[in-house]
Amino acid sequence: MKNFLRDYQRKAVSQMRNGCILNGGVGSGKSRTGIYYYFKEQGGKITDDEFVKMKNPADLYIITTARKRDIGEWEAELAGFGLNTTDNKIVIDSWNNIKKYANVTKSFFIFDEDKITGYGTWAKTFLKITKNNNWIVLSATAGDCWMDYMTIFIANGYFRNKTDFIDQHVEYDRFCSKYPKIKCYHNTGRLLRLRNRILINMDFERSSVRNNIDIFCDYDRLRYKDLFKTRWNYEKNAPIENASELCYQARKIVNSSKDRLLNLLEIIKEKRRVIIFYNFDYELELMKNLLDESGIEFTEWNGHMHQSIPKNEVIQAIDGNKIIDIPNTWAYLVQYNAGAEGWNCITTNTIIFFSQNYSYKMMEQASGRIDRMNTPFHDLYYYHLKSRSPIDVSITKALTTKRKFNETKFVESIS
Repeated sequence: MKNFLRDYQRKAVSQMRNGCILNGGVGSGKSRTGIYYYFKEQGGKITDDEFVKMKNPADLYIITTARKRDIGEWEAELAGFGLNTTDNKIVIDSWNNIKKYANVTKSFFIFDEDKITGYGTWAKTFLKITKNNNWIVLSATAGDCWMDYMTIFIANGYFRNKTDFIDQHVEYDRFCSKYPKIKCYHNTGRLLRLRNRILINMDFERSSVRNNIDIFCDYDRLRYKDLFKTRWNYEKNAPIENASELCYQARKIVNSSKDRLLNLLEIIKEKRRVIIFYNFDYELELMKNLLDESGIEFTEWNGHMHQSIPKNEVIQAIDGNKIIDIPNTWAYLVQYNAGAEGWNCITTNTIIFFSQNYSYKMMEQASGRIDRMNTPFHDLYYYHLKSRSPIDVSITKALTTKRKFNETKFVESIS
């Protein structure tokens, strides 16, 4: 039992309270720490040489990502505490089904992967649940602005509702007519104090080192220039209607370049076992054709296919008069929106970002798939395939400042 929890996890649990956010980087063990908090609050105890079970525990509801639910990651963590969904009233479900639990009372909720920014359906259901239950939130990426904390502030009773929060702390730019734009926040000292009450940081030192490597790829500059000059969609044979369509076509020109595919193949041959993140279906088709032609094994996880990571195997080959063992080569193709969070892999130390995602949080979640506490690798490698095209440069700038890339602002800036 001595090494079941690490010191920083025990320290975090000692600071946690109902309604808090457990903020730990990807791979820090938030799930286990969150369960231990529930376990402790329900009378359970773990010492160096003793395991004391809970007495009459409250029902546990875990709201997580669809993938974490489907692959049984939470069941594995619960088993470490002697818990399972058969002997105890434990429900594990995805955020998509959160409305099913709106009327649950006198239970304990763990909200995994913070999905409650804003004031949409999920957030409103979350507020209804938190009125009648004990709860905590697990997050790998803390909020970037005060609006990201609004819903949890309301759930903790610091504000009556969204209107109350905005009236006290938010000033909108009245000259911005296209979309609401926050000009500034007022009384941020109070907001900082409130955030410090609920945000529990898990401070831990990673044994691994992240090595980020930018690979700049060429692209068809003439096609790219023509696109922004004519604003014409040759696939539809029609004018481009909005900023989103224009950016999509620009990225397609950039991301489909032969040079990008050649760079991808070189990295795969060098590193042998890689996870590749991508955005669009056309990228997937290009990569699949490349891997098929090269005889490289691959599996995929996206909205169409839910395949497992290829297994590490050893291939025997003849080198002169000797038989040598060669590790097999494989690629795992993962679409950001479908698989950037909720799973891990410690059988490779390499991720290739075939294209950048617009969201810094999504990129950070994706990076964490191989950066786990139990990884056997000291050095982790992240290859960023990008170009020096204006759209790639602008996306990189947004990610560097931890902001989300805005297509409308980008198009307006070059018009």
